[in-house]
Amino acid sequence: MGPSLASLLSLPEGYRALVIGARGAIGAALLAQLQSDPRCARAIGLHRDSEPALDLRDEAAVAAAAARLAGDGPFHLIVNAAGLLHGPGLSPERKLGEFRLAALQEIFAVNTFGPALLLHHFTPLLDRRGGRMAMLSAKVGSIGDNRLGGWYSYRASKAALNMLIKTAAIELRRTHPGALLVALHPGTVSSALSAPFRGAEIGRPASTAAAELLGALDRLSPQDSGGFFSYSGEPLPW
Repeated sequence: MGPSLASLLSLPEGYRALVIGARGAIGAALLAQLQSDPRCARAIGLHRDSEPALDLRDEAAVAAAAARLAGDGPFHLIVNAAGLLHGPGLSPERKLGEFRLAALQEIFAVNTFGPALLLHHFTPLLDRRGGRMAMLSAKVGSIGDNRLGGWYSYRASKAALNMLIKTAAIELRRTHPGALLVALHPGTVSSALSAPFRGAEIGRPASTAAAELLGALDRLSPQDSGGFFSYSGEPLPW
């Protein structure tokens, strides 16, 4: 049985939370745990069919969703759990000979360009004094930890995401004193994303991963802003 979520004590009583990508396994688990926290006044989940709808490939939709939610803010916690690893006609490249520009563009659209739009349109909704914003990244996006190669598009999209987070955190220190922006690695989770890669066999339940991610986020401080961390709270190399 996985860890249960204690109240997020780093956030104020009656905090408001927003989960983007709330239809995926981890996103849905994050939303469920936040909604069950008695200290959370409201937890909203966004995805392509939510109200408001949010499609990371469509800047107008991202901007419209942020505008619709502005009156519900400021938000004390914003987590982006959306991501793309594989799909119809799309799988991680094992070698350069499998590289396709169309696949690179599709992966970057969700894993990098979409989060960049979120940083642009949703950081104004973040509480300036102590808000926390996290983007789910991946350890395979670490340049320093890359020992096996392969997975070109996915690795590159997450490495670029990490740079966006690192850079945006520098600006947020000026505009949002006391806020936190980090990249979080969720580990292997039993989900549709990981299933083709033995995720169903070696992964953890999404509920366990969600509790660990929220626990790690709760323990981080504003001084950690711009960092890259595992679900255990361990710093990861860029």
